[in-house]
Amino acid sequence: MLRAFNGECDATIAKVRYNNVGVMEARIRKAWEVINGCAEVQRCTISRGYLDLKLAELSLVHEYEEKVQQEKDEQRRIKEQMREEEQALRELEKVKQEAEKEENRFAEALRKAQDEILRASGAKQEKLQAQVAELERKLSEAQTNKARAVSRAQMTRSGHVYIISNVGSFGEHVYKIGMTRRLDPMDRVKELGDASVPFEFDVHAIIYTEDAPKLENELHRAFHHRRVNRVNERKEFFNVSILEIAEHVRRHHPASIEIVHEAEAMEYRKTLSMSLEAANLAPDPKQALVRPAVRVGA
Repeated sequence: MLRAFNGECDATIAKVRYNNVGVMEARIRKAWEVINGCAEVQRCTISRGYLDLKLAELSLVHEYEEKVQQEKDEQRRIKEQMREEEQALRELEKVKQEAEKEENRFAEALRKAQDEILRASGAKQEKLQAQVAELERKLSEAQTNKARAVSRAQMTRSGHVYIISNVGSFGEHVYKIGMTRRLDPMDRVKELGDASVPFEFDVHAIIYTEDAPKLENELHRAFHHRRVNRVNERKEFFNVSILEIAEHVRRHHPASIEIVHEAEAMEYRKTLSMSLEAANLAPDPKQALVRPAVRVGA
């Protein structure tokens, strides 16, 4: 009996993972009950104290597996953050290079136009002067864009905090609050709405700030007790109303921010409409059972 119980426990404990301890515990308890039941006539039993020791061993192995999983999640989070920052830096570098090309192009065109003015006269000179003024404006704009791109690259904490929802996937009053350093934050939103969820995300607010991690952390702390997943804090979904989010955003980010209160959820609502239409057109199953008699032959 003891050999059988130990073997069952060893096999069960070897299979425990961070997410299946309940099933494994039930298996050990069942084995204890079955083996004791087989020797009930002989009045021979494995004590409950020994069962508790095996369950304690299971609990320790499960705790270790949880720690291993937490480490994996943390490493995954760090790698994801690094990928996000690398992508943002690539985008900023691309914008910077494009701005430099524009700057060089307009500077060269301006130089040529200024040389032509010296050789021109009358109406042609006036036309060239208007052209020079326009080129100077475009050159100044290109230089501003370049300076802005350089500044964004140097400001490692600047970025966008986004507030999005997915009614069709997660239900009403569930919002994801995250941040991205991408130049176009919608690129990140589109990534989140890929094949892993059945419907696209709706954007309620995208807030640019020079300290995006700080604003994101403020909102996460404010709604910590409303997290959908209380175990894995990498899942940034919160069961809260958009009015509460708007209130906290304005408290920590006093600049004027437009927040969309109603989710359009176009794909989800259109799918519901199509499903209802299909249900109304479907034949009554009770009527389908009553079939008219068919006469075969003459």
